[in-house]
Amino acid sequence: MALTEILTLSEAALRLGVSERRAQQMAENGQITRVARGLFDRTSVERHRAARGTGLTRTWAEHTAWGAVALLSQVAPLGLGDTQTYRLRATLREITDPSELAVRFRDRATVTTWAGHRSAVPRLRDDLVVPGRSRIGLVEDDTHVDGYIHSERVHEVVRRHRLTQDDSGAITLRVTDSIAVDFFKERPAFMRTLAGIDAATSLDPRERGVGTRILADRLDLFRENSLR
Repeated sequence: MALTEILTLSEAALRLGVSERRAQQMAENGQITRVARGLFDRTSVERHRAARGTGLTRTWAEHTAWGAVALLSQVAPLGLGDTQTYRLRATLREITDPSELAVRFRDRATVTTWAGHRSAVPRLRDDLVVPGRSRIGLVEDDTHVDGYIHSERVHEVVRRHRLTQDDSGAITLRVTDSIAVDFFKERPAFMRTLAGIDAATSLDPRERGVGTRILADRLDLFRENSLR
């Protein structure tokens, strides 16, 4: 591994906005990857930072996050009571920073990366809910797949496609527990919002910019509709 791909403990802690002790705990919990004593994989640190910020923004519980995706997509939220929906609407009206919004969504799914035979990538698209980069003007990469799946189906899909967990793998599974994501496959607005959220936490600055703009537009539209 090249030196540019490695961070020292102090560098990792600084990037994450946490103490060195907390950074060590994050490695022990599998939140970031330790490659050797006192050395950490830069990509895992940057991915965690992009998706979770520096710990200063309060995040939504999984079912609340999915409710927010629905509201921003002008779709009725599933599994939320009237009081929860009212409070979530109020919170969304108050958010003006799309980057803050992206961080609030971080617990909508558990992100894992996998490796497998290249023939598995196109076949996996049928097993996952893939928001689709093309929905927000980004180029699709046929060698990678990034999609959502309910936790009850993960083991079967991993076994059938003979996947192995790999931090640098070409297959990203975003695992959810509280929502049947297949329900939203045929709802373009919902899928576009979800694609924007995914892009807004990308390590690529251009993709992150595209995702942030999508979320900013969704917030503006939500506020406009709330005033009617």
